[in-house]
Amino acid sequence: MTTPDNTVTRQIVLDTETTGLETSQGHRIIEIGCVEVINRKLTGKHYHQYINPEREVDAGAMEVHGITNEMLADKPVFAQIRDDFMSFIAGAELVIHNAPFDIGFIDAELRRMDSRHNTVALTNSIVDTLILARGKHPGQKNNLDALCKRYGVDNSQRELHGALLDAEILADVYLLMTGGQTALMLGGGDGSDGGDEASGAEIKRLDAGRRPLPVIAAQGNELLRHQQKLEAINGASGGQCLWLAEDGSA
Repeated sequence: MTTPDNTVTRQIVLDTETTGLETSQGHRIIEIGCVEVINRKLTGKHYHQYINPEREVDAGAMEVHGITNEMLADKPVFAQIRDDFMSFIAGAELVIHNAPFDIGFIDAELRRMDSRHNTVALTNSIVDTLILARGKHPGQKNNLDALCKRYGVDNSQRELHGALLDAEILADVYLLMTGGQTALMLGGGDGSDGGDEASGAEIKRLDAGRRPLPVIAAQGNELLRHQQKLEAINGASGGQCLWLAEDGSA
């Protein structure tokens, strides 16, 4: 996405896996996965790291993500990866599903190293896709698996949670959820089924380095015919043509 002054907004879609559910019980981060999005396009850049939590992984957590104590024994501790991780997310808007959980764990790691360290919650803007989903689909399941089904995102490889895979899946879900007209885009239909179930269409990622599509502006007679059409709509609707009202022509 771009701002009104044409500067680029960089987004990082982020997910973590942990030893348990509560930082207050001393639980730690064991995996971080991030993917970069610029101008609503996946750039192919990512950050992925397993981390030695310096404690045991709870059995319940292990059942969710499948990451064992043995797998983490030779991995770096958070202090060793902090600078690379913070550099990757620096200045970016973070996109996270159930953001308080992941941000709480990251900030707890930063405070453990230095109580004076600026936390992610203070240095980065954050978009919580769970809040977005609840606003768009109130009263429905809005976990990541449910959203994948709703927006036609392939999550067949997600037998267990994994930070990088979940970040990649969430990036697809977020772009669809915030893009509008998903029923038309995915299914090619008229959306008469409500657009809430998966269309079965496969999401295809395009090469981030591809040549952008040309933008051809209307000119001359096209603009005149467009204005005449708007004025006809305005007359038929008793002066209620919103397009004319927007540009001050009504």
